[in-house]
Amino acid sequence: MTTKILVVDDETDLQSLIKQKFRREIREQKYEFAFAFDGEDALEKLKEQPDIHLVLSDINMPKMDGLTLLLKLHDLSPMIKAVIVSAYGDMEKIRTAMNRGAFDFVTKPVDFKDLGLTIEKTIDHIQQLKRTLDAIKENNILKMYVDRNVLDFMSGSEYENVITANETVVATVVFIDICGFTAISEKVAPDVVVRLINKYFDVMVGEIINQDGYVDKFMGDAIMAVFRDEFHLDRAIEASLAVRSKIAEIEEEITAELTYLPEVAIGINSGEMISGNIGSAKLRRLDYTVIGDTVNIAQRFQSIANPSQIIISEEAFHQVKESFICAEVGTVDLKNKALPVMVYEVVE
Repeated sequence: MTTKILVVDDETDLQSLIKQKFRREIREQKYEFAFAFDGEDALEKLKEQPDIHLVLSDINMPKMDGLTLLLKLHDLSPMIKAVIVSAYGDMEKIRTAMNRGAFDFVTKPVDFKDLGLTIEKTIDHIQQLKRTLDAIKENNILKMYVDRNVLDFMSGSEYENVITANETVVATVVFIDICGFTAISEKVAPDVVVRLINKYFDVMVGEIINQDGYVDKFMGDAIMAVFRDEFHLDRAIEASLAVRSKIAEIEEEITAELTYLPEVAIGINSGEMISGNIGSAKLRRLDYTVIGDTVNIAQRFQSIANPSQIIISEEAFHQVKESFICAEVGTVDLKNKALPVMVYEVVE
C-alpha cells in the first residue's frame, strides 16, 4: 500500500533531495510525494488529495507559515499528522509547534536516515489511529442509542434479541485516570483542554486495542476498558503497562510558566460481571456496557492508586505473579466492603 506524503517547504532544493534520497521507496510505490511551497498551497493540495495523512512541513515560509498551517490541519482532519522539518535556530517555534499538535520534528540540515525513521514511526501512528477509528465504529454499533421504533423497523426478531440480549461473563475491567488533569483544565483555555485530553485518550485507546480490549466508556478524564476471552487479565495488565509508559514520555509545555507531566492511576479487577444494554427505556437510551461488583471494585482500585500506580487484587496477583513483577501494597478500606482488602501493584 502506497503512503502519500505532502512536503511543504519554499526551498525547492528539498524537493530534489527528497526524490533522490527516497528514490527506492518511490520506485517500489511505498511512498508517493506531493509538494507545496507554503501553508496555503498545502491546504489546496490536501483538499485535492484527501488521502494524504502525513505532512512534512517547514516553519518559516511566505504567505502561511508552518505554525499557522498546524492549526489549519487540525481543523481539516484529526487523521493528518505533521512532522516539522526546521532549523536548530527555530527551537522556540518547534516547541510551539509541538504544543499545536505536531507529531515530531526533524532538524535541518536534514539527516535523511533520521527522517526515514521518523516517517516510518509517523505512518505506524496513523495506521494505529485508523485501526482505532475502525474499532470505535464497530464498538458504536453495540453502544448505539437503541430506539424501540428502530428495532421494530428492523426485519425479524432475531436482530432484536441480539441487540437487547444480556449475559454473565468473566472478564477484566480497567479504569485509567489522568492524574492532575482537573487542576490543569482550570488554568488553560477550553480548546487546549480538549486537545490535550484527546491526545492522551488516543495513546490509551491505541494500547487497549493492541491487546484486543475495547473502550467501554470515557468518563471525564478517565477511561473504562474491558478485556474478554483468553488471558484477559494478562492482556489488561500489558495494556496498562504500555499506557503508563507512553503517557510518562509526554511533556507538555502549555505556557512559558506551566509545564505538565501527565501520569495515570490505574485499577484492574477480574471476575464475573453482567454484560448488556443498560439504561432508560423512557429516554430510549441504552448503553452496551458491563456492571457488577467486579466493575465497582476496579473503579475503587483506581481511586486509591497513586500516580503511575497499577493496583490489582490479591487473587489477581496470584494469577499473574509468574508473568509480572508485583509488590504488596497492603490492606485498604474500600467503600461498601465490610473488611479491608489486600491489594498489590504491578511494577513491570
